Amino acid sequence: MTSTSPVRRAPSWLRATVAGIFGLFYAYAVWTAVSFLAAQAGAVEGLNGAGWAILLFSVVFPIIVFVAGVLLGRRRPVLHLAVILVVGLGLTAVFWLNILTYAITNGNSLIGS
Repeated sequence: MTSTSPVRRAPSWLRATVAGIFGLFYAYAVWTAVSFLAAQAGAVEGLNGAGWAILLFSVVFPIIVFVAGVLLGRRRPVLHLAVILVVGLGLTAVFWLNILTYAITNGNSLIGS
């Protein structure tokens, strides 16, 4: 005879707190991308279509990663949720560095004429 004991889950406020704290870091990434987009769009030459697309995607990307991380970690233990969100932050940071590198090396292809 096997005994199945119910699995003890973490309280929902703990999950919300972990997601909220990580959400602040993701919000900072979004805020940085928005300020970079505004600075580039307000420059003398402005942005062309490719520049708008690339920099708008850099605004949306951290939001997509955060939502995906919360959805992936919602039925897992709190520690797993935290690890998933940390990995997502790393992915967001690498993506942001790629955007900055592209803007520095190929900045002329982003500006409008």
